Amino acid sequence: MLREVLQQIEQRDRFLLTSHARPDGDAIGSALACCQLLRAMGKQADVVLHDAVPRIYRSLPFADQVVQSNTVEGDYDAAIILECDSIHRTRLAGLEDRFLISIDHHVSGRPFANVNWIDPHAVATAEMVFRLGREAGMPLSPEIATCLYTALMTDTGSFMFQGTNENTFALARELVLAGADPAHCARGIYFAHSEAKMRLLGEALRNLKTEGHIAWTWVMHKQMERYGAREEDCEGLVNYVLSIGEVEVAAFFRELPEGRFRVSLRSKGKLDVARVAERFGGGGHECASGCSLEGPLGEAVRDVLEQLRRGPSVQ
Repeated sequence: MLREVLQQIEQRDRFLLTSHARPDGDAIGSALACCQLLRAMGKQADVVLHDAVPRIYRSLPFADQVVQSNTVEGDYDAAIILECDSIHRTRLAGLEDRFLISIDHHVSGRPFANVNWIDPHAVATAEMVFRLGREAGMPLSPEIATCLYTALMTDTGSFMFQGTNENTFALARELVLAGADPAHCARGIYFAHSEAKMRLLGEALRNLKTEGHIAWTWVMHKQMERYGAREEDCEGLVNYVLSIGEVEVAAFFRELPEGRFRVSLRSKGKLDVARVAERFGGGGHECASGCSLEGPLGEAVRDVLEQLRRGPSVQ
């Protein structure tokens, strides 16, 4: 399938690259890196996302070139959708009648495009972009390596998530040799938080609940308004809940303005939270996934805990 993706790219000249709304590190890093690889191949390529690049990724090379839009405009020969299982998840209008190439590594990935390269064995979509560049014979610049390393680091939970293995570190080594600075990448992600995020963390820790090996917490929309917090300020808060020694699986509930709740699920490896998220129309990794539910909070928590108690194990 890698060869077919490359053949489709070689036959076209103008590309749009995008990923899911509320992009994470793998979405941002993979899109930026893939865009530059296409440009190195002599193609015209643009990254268009529904949401702005989060604060912690704005220092990445080429991040200032990302176009934020609700609609795809332009004469593109194809759209490459990275780390995303449907057109809907991009929240971009105007993709419906275009030639689509999907590159995704999630076990919940769906073949919605004209060409679908889905590899659940890849530790991150960044790994697949790396392989694409290598197959195309493109040199790996320090800037591209930095984008891919950041994507790899964040999507593996700093190399802690299930599935991290010798191949993961072999890829990290290749990216460092190509010019990625691990310390610089880590500082940009883990030491660049807003004060609002720290305030929300305090609220979340006050709300913390535990039940055996399960722990959960929440943040309400009024609390986000109080601190002037953005969606991105909630990223990673669930990991503080998971850090409790006895806890195997954690859930973080964030109230949206309309009263629905966005749920982040994390596991230390014994429970498959991707399968839980899929039951609510979401998806992701075995150890990191998400979904959305209707409120009120009590009902959303009840429904998610019911599934977590059943404990779908990692196969």
